[in-house]
Amino acid sequence: MSISASSSPRDEFVFLPLGGSGEIGMNLNLYGYGPEDDRRWIIVDLGVTFGDDRTPGIDVIMPDPAFIEERREELLAIVLTHAHEDHIGAVAHLWPRLRCPVYATPFTAAMVRGKLIEAGIEAEVPMHIIPLGHRFDLGPFDIELVTLTHSILEPNALAIRTPLGTVLHTGDWKIDPDPVIGDTTDIERLRAIGDEGVRAMVCDSTNVFTPGTSGSEADVAASLVELLKQCEGRVAVTTFASNVARLESIIRAGEAADRHPVLVGRSMHRVVAAAREAGYLQDLPRIVSEDDAGYLPRDKVLFICTGSQGEPRAALARIAEDSHPSIVLDKGDTVIFSSRVIPGNETSIFDLQNQLAERGIRIITEKDHFVHVSGHPCRDELADMYRWVRPQVAIPVHGELRHLAEHTALARELQVPEQVLVRNGLLVRLAPGTAEVVDEAPAGRLYLDGEVLTGEDEGAVQERRRLAFAGSVFVSVVLDGKGEVRGDPQVRLMGLPEEDSHGIPFEDRALDAVEDALDRLPKKRRGDDAAVAEFLRRAVRGALRREWGKKPQVEVVVTRI
Repeated sequence: MSISASSSPRDEFVFLPLGGSGEIGMNLNLYGYGPEDDRRWIIVDLGVTFGDDRTPGIDVIMPDPAFIEERREELLAIVLTHAHEDHIGAVAHLWPRLRCPVYATPFTAAMVRGKLIEAGIEAEVPMHIIPLGHRFDLGPFDIELVTLTHSILEPNALAIRTPLGTVLHTGDWKIDPDPVIGDTTDIERLRAIGDEGVRAMVCDSTNVFTPGTSGSEADVAASLVELLKQCEGRVAVTTFASNVARLESIIRAGEAADRHPVLVGRSMHRVVAAAREAGYLQDLPRIVSEDDAGYLPRDKVLFICTGSQGEPRAALARIAEDSHPSIVLDKGDTVIFSSRVIPGNETSIFDLQNQLAERGIRIITEKDHFVHVSGHPCRDELADMYRWVRPQVAIPVHGELRHLAEHTALARELQVPEQVLVRNGLLVRLAPGTAEVVDEAPAGRLYLDGEVLTGEDEGAVQERRRLAFAGSVFVSVVLDGKGEVRGDPQVRLMGLPEEDSHGIPFEDRALDAVEDALDRLPKKRRGDDAAVAEFLRRAVRGALRREWGKKPQVEVVVTRI
């Protein structure tokens, strides 16, 4: 591809993922144009992922934007491809560090606006609402939205044109011939962009291991009608709240089965409100409130609930444990999981399903009936996209490293001339010349710890993991000015067994270790409180390890009188 006359010999077109490459979720992608010392940047998507057993106490995790925060004066905008949490969930948290305009389509803008209102910064954020299929300029970037289909309203690819070539950034997508709500994939526009010449395609890798195609929302809608007509008693359907097409399909299926829809869970209400604000869901049957649902006959009610992934605070979990203030399910009722099991959520989902089963509630999942299709492209769909766009370079993103490696191999099979395997923090020069990794940038994580945003290297989470694994021991000793012990040392254990295998209390083991260490402590070290504390810490930890096989956290406090 030739260099445009408007480019300088020092100009480069670069791509830098800071989140979403080498993992699924937490997307943050940077595109830069210009010479290295005077480069303009845009961010594509700014999302979150969620905590798990490896991050105790942390619900939300987001990419660390330090690299682009340091270049804030050169940052032109945040451009959002669609409204899933892993693409927009960090905007309200990180915007104060970036302070640039935000560009989004109407539904995505409505979803983001709700988050900005909660954060109290709506009035500060310049929000530009871009119509579907629109084209606009940001500095050296000419950006066109290309309509795709996905498991949410208004998913877009971005055709990012520069004097050194065009990138098609797909965002999340699939090929759905009948998406229920919204337009179908704009295949003709993709082909036309391919005809112009595409330097690189940065593409979703989620389902690269899955052969065939992902299936259509319309087929799920028809299947749900059939299923609901067979159900007796109360029925609850749980799904991803963001899948507005699925919500409409569930409501329409309920209408066909003479059931009245009841939205249960804050996310359901929030998404429906955003969809209506953007012009969707205008002619649905009347939604019955949670308070009024109890007046309906059992065979006339359809609960549509949050909590398909077993989230402990979601509506379905509260219903399963019979703690929801207004919704009740009993023996003979049915719960339909119109969703898939996201890897990592198996334990919480199966625990939830076991709670329901214990109460005699019938459970239906995608393994029992056709109630779900994926929102991401399988191998045949990926092949179609490559045939339409015909990029010179394939850059797989939105996947773990195994997904990215497989996607790279698929692109090679499809005769894409160049492939670049990236992970977060690797800066790729797209043009001029051969696409290649040319530099590396910091690409860490930030944890939302309650209401506090902390770095992953600050140690709190690591300490919590250690505490969860082996408990903690607190030791307090009092010394006088000469280093002599005054009073009895105090020991408190948390998270340890009461006794060792010989029947001796671990508290006694710890006290014996403290007293023995104090007897052995050289007099010349007794004047240094830090040295005393470290000596006792090692002694206690070693003694407990010998008897227990684990090394608890040990904290020693030395007090002088």
